[in-house]
Amino acid sequence: MRQLIATAFVSLDGVMEGPGGEPGYRNSGWTQTSVDFDPAAYELKGREQDEAAAMMLGRRSYEAFSAVWPSMTDEFPQYNSMPKFVVSTTLSEDDLVTGWGETRILRGVDDIAELKKGEGGPISIHGSGELVRSLTDAGLVDRFHLLVFPVLLGRGARLFSDADKAAQRLRLIEHECYGNGVQKQIFDYVGSA
Repeated sequence: MRQLIATAFVSLDGVMEGPGGEPGYRNSGWTQTSVDFDPAAYELKGREQDEAAAMMLGRRSYEAFSAVWPSMTDEFPQYNSMPKFVVSTTLSEDDLVTGWGETRILRGVDDIAELKKGEGGPISIHGSGELVRSLTDAGLVDRFHLLVFPVLLGRGARLFSDADKAAQRLRLIEHECYGNGVQKQIFDYVGSA
């Protein structure tokens, strides 16, 4: 059975929108402007790249990342070569970029549940807020890798949905606080309470 790992930069009030400077969000780039840079706080990002066997993205994240990441050969060598799964009801094979590793389109939660039943290493989900929310609500995310920033952003896309559902239990398996106030929090999904 494959493991799905959602990885995100998140504000203390749960916002994950526009962490790296993406246009269209009032507080875009908040990971760069809200704290002093501390390379130790990003150790998790290198480890994720080494441990993942594949990457999963929603359509919007795929379109944003595929326009930039393939040319970032020093920063993302493993991600650029590993297989990718894009979850979209609208993309076709003709919409996929070339030269960014093998890419397969999945059409929804049922396809992802089937993929998880197969053999292979962990699948890392980057960005893709809408996808993470629906997979979390369906109980399909096995682990969360969060870098929580000490900033309150107010309005913005949230990592978790506000769906009316039974409580979902998580187990903290790793944490660390860095000098700039960023906290690493890694949780395993335990199940519904």
